[in-house]
Amino acid sequence: MEKGKNGNKNLNWYLVEARKNSQAIGHFNFATEDVLRGIVEASKEAGAPAVMVGTSEGEAGFVGMKEAAALVKAMRDDFNYPVFLNADHFKSFEKCKEAVDAGYESIIIDASKLPNEENIALTKRVVDYCRSVSPDISVEGELGYLRGSSEVQTKIEINPADYSKPEEVADFVSRTGVDRMAVVFGNIHGIVTDQEEKLDIEHFSKIVSYVEGAPSHSAVYYVLHGASGLKDENIIAAIKAGITNVHFNTELRVAYRNEIDKQFHAHPNETTPYKYLGPAVDEVKKLVTQKIKLFIGR
Repeated sequence: MEKGKNGNKNLNWYLVEARKNSQAIGHFNFATEDVLRGIVEASKEAGAPAVMVGTSEGEAGFVGMKEAAALVKAMRDDFNYPVFLNADHFKSFEKCKEAVDAGYESIIIDASKLPNEENIALTKRVVDYCRSVSPDISVEGELGYLRGSSEVQTKIEINPADYSKPEEVADFVSRTGVDRMAVVFGNIHGIVTDQEEKLDIEHFSKIVSYVEGAPSHSAVYYVLHGASGLKDENIIAAIKAGITNVHFNTELRVAYRNEIDKQFHAHPNETTPYKYLGPAVDEVKKLVTQKIKLFIGR
């Protein structure tokens, strides 16, 4: 699957190109229109071929799924730039279906906390539904235990036992037919202050090699979740090893929130929203620009 209806390039087309060029497509979350616009503006200006924007279930509940889809369509049209809306870590078939029906172009069905067979069954059900609606919808599954949450934390135990197992990843991809695969190899959600985050690139390379060598090998694009807090060299190494999609969320939230707080303290009597939200979006844009350049090797 490379091009969608009317010859338009779909998300998987951009993932193919990213793999060819040893690059990655960035994924950034939003809960408000101003942050979404900042992400799209920065991505286009920084030279990214495309960008993924996501809403978690909580963010989707705040924005509204149909509203999120309408906002993304408006941004795509206004900027004449490929923006793909992703349902980020949706946990149930019903929520995934709701997102697809609302117009999302990408779905992450995250059933990684379920037993393996249940994870496979639920993921396959979501894949089948998405395929019945449109072959252009890109679907991601997740395997392994990704610890942490999208906030600033002090310390999180990183246990190799949580890592995605190569043979299980190969089986999962073969039986579900997912387009993208989120794997765990030292990554965590959120930012930690009292320890250094580091990826196990050797383990990830074993996953890639095992899947490629499996008898029932299917093409799949690998996704790095929990990239906030990682050193640049870790992310570069992961992309070189085969990651084609990188998720950032917590760092954006922190930058946005800190600048709003700074503006409130500097201008305590200001009541005009765009006057304190504007500088916060500028901070988001700076961070997105930095990450995009990292992803595309500039």
